[in-house]
Amino acid sequence: MRSPVFPSLAALVLILGAGPALAAKLSKTDAYDGRWSIEVITEQGSCDRAYRYGIRIEGGETRYEGGTDFTVSGHVARNGAVKGSIARGEARADVIGTLSGDTGAGTWTTNGPSPCRGNWNAERRS
Repeated sequence: MRSPVFPSLAALVLILGAGPALAAKLSKTDAYDGRWSIEVITEQGSCDRAYRYGIRIEGGETRYEGGTDFTVSGHVARNGAVKGSIARGEARADVIGTLSGDTGAGTWTTNGPSPCRGNWNAERRS
């Protein structure tokens, strides 16, 4: 007669062996989820000098948390690479950069009749 402990022990070993890999995969996917405070600073052009606003990242996708003033769209990759855009009316800035841990930084540019460029930095709020 087989011991009922062996199948349970084997299942536990399989679960524990897969656990760290599964946890690492999930944490990398959701590593940047939450509320972030973004500061956008103009370095060149006639755009407003600075903005600060909140965004939320869910499943790597970004959205603006403050109503309809801005439209934020973009994606944060598992390695923290950020690519997206911030729009207000017809004005739009393309954004690139990197998040790491609870902070991030990058650059932004606009096109059109009044081109601007600058940098941004981010801080996790939750």
